[in-house]
Amino acid sequence: MFVMTVDQRDSRHDVDRVGAVLDMLADAITVRPFERTAGDEIQGVLDEPAEVTRLIVELVRTGHWSVGVGTGPVDSPLPRTTRAGRGPAFEFAREAVDGAKRSRVPVAVRGPDGDPCHHAQTAARLLGDLVLGRSEPGADAVDAMRAASSQSEAAATLGITPQAMSQRLRSARWDIDADTRALVTEMLRRTQTPGQEPTG
Repeated sequence: MFVMTVDQRDSRHDVDRVGAVLDMLADAITVRPFERTAGDEIQGVLDEPAEVTRLIVELVRTGHWSVGVGTGPVDSPLPRTTRAGRGPAFEFAREAVDGAKRSRVPVAVRGPDGDPCHHAQTAARLLGDLVLGRSEPGADAVDAMRAASSQSEAAATLGITPQAMSQRLRSARWDIDADTRALVTEMLRRTQTPGQEPTG
């Protein structure tokens, strides 16, 4: 099981962004949905590594959030609300978000197995660094490619030439996007051990 604890960065000098991010995460595939747990912090429970990877990207790219991923068992049965959940994965998520706050790329992974979690964290930070290094046009080009069936179609969606699209994708390092996401997902999967699913 995965618990994501996400805390707003530099919240003392910014508006409260929790409502907006909860709207953004409303369609996330979760075991228990994201909700505000305290102040400018939110938390959700997930069991799909690929969805955790997707959410890491979505949250880090905004520049407003520190993302902690805790992996491990949770107390069963899970209560209906995320904030009432207990268990090692919740505790590791707290450690992770504290670690994320101290990192240039604000992502951290913690869990009962040190090496798999460290490797997952390294992969997640590489992905985060890739995402944070993109310009706004580059990020738009990547989004268009993920929604289109071809590069020409994506270029047409943005109203630019195929040549301009190629330049933006090259600058955004689109060629390693899918492989990097797959790496993070696989490393997160390897942090899981049997018996981490809730019984209710």
